[in-house]
Amino acid sequence: MAKQFEGKLERLDGNRWRIPRDASRGMRVDGIIYSSDELIGDVVAGGGLDQVANVATLPGIVAASLAMPDIHWGYGFCIGGVAAMDIDAGGVISPGGVGYDINCGVRLLTSDLTADDVRPRMEALTNQVFRDVPCGVGVGGPYTFSGGEISRLLNEGMKYLHHRGLASDDDLAATESAGSIEGADVSAVSMEARKRGGDQCGTLGSGNHFAEIQYVDQVYDAPAAAALGLEQGRVTVMIHSGSRGLGHQVCGDYLKTMQSAPKRYGIDLPDRQLVCAPFDAPEAQQYLAAMRAAANFAWCNRQLLAEQIRKAFSHFFGKSAAQLGMAQVYDVAHNIAKVESYEVGGKVRRLCVHRKGATRAFGPGSPDLPDRYRHLGQPVLIPGDMGRASHVLLGTAAAMEQTFGSTCHGAGRVLSRGEAIRKSAGRRIDKELAAMGVIAKSRSREGLAEEQPAAYKDVDDVVNCVAAAGISHKVARLRPMGVIKG
Repeated sequence: MAKQFEGKLERLDGNRWRIPRDASRGMRVDGIIYSSDELIGDVVAGGGLDQVANVATLPGIVAASLAMPDIHWGYGFCIGGVAAMDIDAGGVISPGGVGYDINCGVRLLTSDLTADDVRPRMEALTNQVFRDVPCGVGVGGPYTFSGGEISRLLNEGMKYLHHRGLASDDDLAATESAGSIEGADVSAVSMEARKRGGDQCGTLGSGNHFAEIQYVDQVYDAPAAAALGLEQGRVTVMIHSGSRGLGHQVCGDYLKTMQSAPKRYGIDLPDRQLVCAPFDAPEAQQYLAAMRAAANFAWCNRQLLAEQIRKAFSHFFGKSAAQLGMAQVYDVAHNIAKVESYEVGGKVRRLCVHRKGATRAFGPGSPDLPDRYRHLGQPVLIPGDMGRASHVLLGTAAAMEQTFGSTCHGAGRVLSRGEAIRKSAGRRIDKELAAMGVIAKSRSREGLAEEQPAAYKDVDDVVNCVAAAGISHKVARLRPMGVIKG
């Protein structure tokens, strides 16, 4: 982790703190951090606050450099950060504001199964999913795509899988942007990136990615939960994954491409990891086209993971996925930049909203939401840490006013991966999780060690903070029963 923040930090209210724009040279706007008293110690120690101030220096930034309570140190921008740049006022786009795992995100499936149905067979069911879902560093999967096929997948996203019979109308309707972002251009994606994606679509990967069998253990808003297909005791499956090696390569490629851009466009940066270019500059548009293609890949990845999990459940229970009621609740992106319009200062402005480790959380009535959820607000899926819980929330009108329709994305790390592995020496994390009622499978000891619950903040504290601040609405809490990791 980076060094603890030592700059000026002022309390605004019970759930918000501010780094004033005069606290550091070059800041154009304040930094606003969502945090409660329970979390502020970890927030200050996490190393991300200096990055909040750094992002506030970027040209075109609007309102504030924002951070959610799951903030921690990241590449250039903090994880848990949100920054909106005015496209028509010199606003920039920065690959570090999206990150290496482009469109890392979460999908949630529900089912008609109950916790009592599956708990006696939980180890066998987890083993079935572990056998059937490819996971681990560099591991390929059963779905392979030729050069022409991968080009269509990158340009069209889930529409291409729908054409191939690998995604339903309901899957598209219950995915952010219907799993396909306009403006993707495969010609902006390097051959090396395309090669890395050829056999990795439909694979989980490693690190913090997982597939988790859960059950609904608490409902906070019964009508909303019912509209989402969530009932007390109902079994769900959460999938957390991204764009694999393809997205990583895209980010790396464009960090190099843009290395000299700040000097060329006269942009003074406090941190070279913030490399960026004005939105309309050729290299910025090339990055945006490639980033959108990688985002399409990530939505296809989670779609094919969901297909394999449905098949694993179908094989295990001897019923079709439809007979098991395995429907998709929603799918959200965490790491992405999107062009959206907001009223700021009485004027509607076109903004490039960078969300890095943050979830879109549009409020009720948004035309960007599927008909079934438009009256509720956007479903927001917040994964936990294998041992405690995950949450389902809804976006709110306050999020549209305060955070460009954004909220947190997870619990947020408090230990680096190296620290977590060191602290697990001599321990069996799988045994510790089993004692908590969670069957955990991983390709390596380190895979569980670096993701142990102690490596994260308590997700309940994070969710309670964004709910108290009004930028999300609590619907249900999900408890883990079985988890697979790379």
